[in-house]
Amino acid sequence: MIKRIALALAGLVGLLVLAVAINTLRQGSRQIDVPPAPPLALDEKAVADKLAGAIRFQTIASYDNPSLNADQFLQLHEYLKQRFPRVHASLQREVVAGMTLLYTWKGSDANAKPVALMAHHDVVPVAPGTERSWEEEPFSGTVKEGFVWGRGAWDDKGNLIAQLEAVEMLLASGFQPRQTIYLVSGADEEVSGAGAAAVVKLLQERKVRLDFVLDEGMLIADGLVPGLDKPAALIGIAEKGYLSVVLRVSGTPGHSSMPPPKGSTAVGMLAAALRRIDDEQLPAQLRGIAREMFETLAPEMSGLQRVALSNLWLFGPLVQAQLEKGASTNAMLRTTTALTIVNAGNKENVIPGVAEATVNFRLLPGDTRDGVLQHVRSKTGERFELISLGGAEPSPVSPTSSDSYRQLSRTVRSLFPGAVVAPGLLVGGTDSRHFTPISDHIYRFSPVRAKPEDLTRFHGTNERIAVANLGELVRFYHQLLRNLNAPAP
Repeated sequence: MIKRIALALAGLVGLLVLAVAINTLRQGSRQIDVPPAPPLALDEKAVADKLAGAIRFQTIASYDNPSLNADQFLQLHEYLKQRFPRVHASLQREVVAGMTLLYTWKGSDANAKPVALMAHHDVVPVAPGTERSWEEEPFSGTVKEGFVWGRGAWDDKGNLIAQLEAVEMLLASGFQPRQTIYLVSGADEEVSGAGAAAVVKLLQERKVRLDFVLDEGMLIADGLVPGLDKPAALIGIAEKGYLSVVLRVSGTPGHSSMPPPKGSTAVGMLAAALRRIDDEQLPAQLRGIAREMFETLAPEMSGLQRVALSNLWLFGPLVQAQLEKGASTNAMLRTTTALTIVNAGNKENVIPGVAEATVNFRLLPGDTRDGVLQHVRSKTGERFELISLGGAEPSPVSPTSSDSYRQLSRTVRSLFPGAVVAPGLLVGGTDSRHFTPISDHIYRFSPVRAKPEDLTRFHGTNERIAVANLGELVRFYHQLLRNLNAPAP
């Protein structure tokens, strides 16, 4: 009897192993085969010089004072006129909501739906006290050792310069787009995105509906995906929402020498609530965009990673548990919870009567701000006052089955041989979120190459972009615009 059971179990294990092996092998590549793009002669040094000049304008945006550094923005606008004369002679240029730029390149076919390429020319400030850690002055625009250094090189003046250079070159060659092309460059993306919202309102008044929108966001990850020995070009098809909640509670105040009973102080109640919120976060799930991304990457992997990701029906819980251990991968699976501000008391021997804290949530598509508030309420109870600081719902998810996504994929594959294209979820926010009223196809990607050691440069110290990579950005936008004129394959 025991022998028969053992044989039966062995048979079941054998069948399971066989099913896993077959399923792994039958998961073929989802990558599009395309011929290499034609070579494009490009003076990369000249483009690097243009970006270096743009970096020298300290276009730091301010939420509290929108007119701060207005002189720097205006000087940058004049600089762009000088460095891209054909663009400014041939395209309609409008300044919207103060400092946001909108260029319109009229297409030859009035019936073709237009396209918007986005960037932004405001930058974040340099963190006080970190200036000496920069290898080059943050706003020097130094070109050295094959890199352009400075604040905005990566985020996001590099994209702006590359887009303008691509259009400048196309104009010089006599190129005429079939679709109208909009170039949108926000001046307050880092603080509010009001400029982009104003552009959307203007286009709505003009009855414009866009075929697709391409903004900054995800990139070409080199060595960032375990088990993948090829660069991964991750195209953001959605971005997370944003909500901050202030928790405020009143307790029994008094002298610290005679504390009230346990659990009745404002600080104690707040600490307990924060502990519950941190320990009992919204659940993680390997679904939606994250699942599609890993299923797309799986056939390009080797070893155990390929087996596990090709068989999420079996290994899903194990994969999810592993992904939850990493900050960046955990953020793809759930609405994240971050305890960011705590305030209570002003004297060491006085028990405060009020304590408050701010908790920041980044919402996964499918979750809502109301749902997150209900979750917080369930952890705090009625004694707490909850104050929502606004925020934004998660963006809609743009389809990967669309012609526009395939066009982006084809362009990437033609210029970056061997790169694996996959959809991804942007955990931050971009100006493109404002464009959902006028387009169903919004993608967040630029072909900036990033290795693990580069990630701290984003909004951090020693921001830079490789001169050769900047040239790749120009070639990408140049080829994408040419592809839009070509018949659909």
